[in-house]
Amino acid sequence: MKNKAVIGTLAVLALIIVGSIFYSLGQSNAGSEKSPKEKVKVGVLQFVTHDALDAINEGISKGLEESGYGKDRVEIDYVNAEADQSKIQTMSKQLVANGNDVLVGIATPAAQGLANATKDIPVVMGAISDPVGAKLVSDLKHPSANITGVSNQVPVAQEVELITKLTPDAKTIGVLYASSEDNSQSQVEKFEKLAKEKGLTVKTYAVPSTNEITSTMAVMTGKVDAIFVPQDNTIASAMKTVAASANKAKLPVYVVDDSMVKNGGFAAIGQNQFDLGVETGKMVAQILDGKAVKDMPVNVINTGTPTLNMKVAKELGIDIPQEVLDEAEISVKAD
Repeated sequence: MKNKAVIGTLAVLALIIVGSIFYSLGQSNAGSEKSPKEKVKVGVLQFVTHDALDAINEGISKGLEESGYGKDRVEIDYVNAEADQSKIQTMSKQLVANGNDVLVGIATPAAQGLANATKDIPVVMGAISDPVGAKLVSDLKHPSANITGVSNQVPVAQEVELITKLTPDAKTIGVLYASSEDNSQSQVEKFEKLAKEKGLTVKTYAVPSTNEITSTMAVMTGKVDAIFVPQDNTIASAMKTVAASANKAKLPVYVVDDSMVKNGGFAAIGQNQFDLGVETGKMVAQILDGKAVKDMPVNVINTGTPTLNMKVAKELGIDIPQEVLDEAEISVKAD
């Protein structure tokens, strides 16, 4: 009888233990269903406010949405340094500390700030013209660290060709750029080389900030026949000022994206900034889905479409050849 009692007691204890285990598992599963990680976090650092970078930022959200990461699945942690280098450093550290799953740098200084702030969190470049020159990646096809993204390399050869077609009498080209931007210097060097091969004279004018643009334009406009502005965030943020000075001097300004044409530039081999942002957002989504940065080559976009401001063309008395009109996009119509 005693043995039966002992066996019965052990059986009851076993049932209690097994029941406790299943109960604990059930509670654990129930808890995980109630408190999953609700959203992924994407930190976005924008260098400065201007139409082109704003369009890239908007495109990033669209690219995420198209990839299944709408507002219900992703939280965007957005900050803007407004061209303040000290803010770039502080904000980069802030985005790292905020627990973001992926970071995005819109414009070269922003991407550089994020790259310096973390070697662990994936960093996606939002339309960087020269990521190798900016020391963000060493190999476009095989990223070896935590950085990849979109590189919109300015189609400089097409720009030079456009200048010779639209303004064949322009022999001296002034180049306006910011001395503080690494990507601008490489574009200027390439433009100078290709323009000289076409028999053009190039005069370069570097400014340290937007504060010197007006005075530099006053000097430049008396010495050149046309102006070229590379992909340069400092100049783009003051494009209306540049355009006003150039129009007053009856000089065409050649630029590199559609937003700068809308803000008074004459013509560009345009790259749609919103579309660049969409491509950036899609790359962020791939990383969120689990793809490794090392398996994601930099997405290089190096061609564009002629984009024209017909209002400026009319004001300057420039006739657009039909061959250019046939393939061009009209950003601003003539009055």
